Amino acid sequence: MKKLFALLLALSLLTVSFATLAEETGKTEILYSKSQGPYTELFEAAIVPILEAQGYTLTVVETSELLIADQLLNSGEVDVNVEQHSAYAANFNAAQGGDLVCISPIPTVPAGVYSVNHATLDEIGEGMTVAIPNDASNTARCLLMLQKIGWIKLDESVEVSSVTVDDVVENPYNLELIEQKSLTIPAAIQDYDYVAITGSVVYNAGIDASTALANEDVLEHLVLQVTVKAENANTDWAQAIVAAYHSEEFKAYLAENNDGLWWVPEELQ
Repeated sequence: MKKLFALLLALSLLTVSFATLAEETGKTEILYSKSQGPYTELFEAAIVPILEAQGYTLTVVETSELLIADQLLNSGEVDVNVEQHSAYAANFNAAQGGDLVCISPIPTVPAGVYSVNHATLDEIGEGMTVAIPNDASNTARCLLMLQKIGWIKLDESVEVSSVTVDDVVENPYNLELIEQKSLTIPAAIQDYDYVAITGSVVYNAGIDASTALANEDVLEHLVLQVTVKAENANTDWAQAIVAAYHSEEFKAYLAENNDGLWWVPEELQ
């Protein structure tokens, strides 16, 4: 009986020990969504190995588009995504009643102006067609890029992250600005004189980013971000992701693998 009691006591203490360990280590499986662009591919190639070395298990949840990825993130069905900038997250929160927060900038592929019908920006002319994304945040960034190259002028009184085609106050070439779903623009590129598309769309379509006729200035609200639910922002696992993006291992990876595609925020350099 004494031996049996001792065995039961030992098992009880072992159970308590494992429970205590679980409490100390917390969540070890991280579910991330993957829907579009090079950002999750960079996450998988460079960040996942760093996290796995720390004992985390990373599980991918495939989605068809960023909107669905954000819905899954907001409902708690996934933990994190790395495919959006803060302007997109803010628009999602406003439209969907979301509670998403951005916790760290990550390398970003700039938006660009492309054409298969014209060799330079100087060929712009009266009444030409320019396709731009139809989702609010990326509409704004591409309009700002068209303003940068002198094709339009936007109302200065409107917040830059929320400008629309209705805020174009000068259009000297009488350009026809055609809003279209981002992912469908590359397939129709021959139908337009020029197109303005974001970096993830460029990458997905297999377009050589070096053929851009112009690139945007990456403004703070357009820098890609690690995004989680607000309640998870300060968890150990979320901060481990942040630390991985700021690590020397990640800097070394970029030094070896960035062929000019990535614009890297200063704090990650």
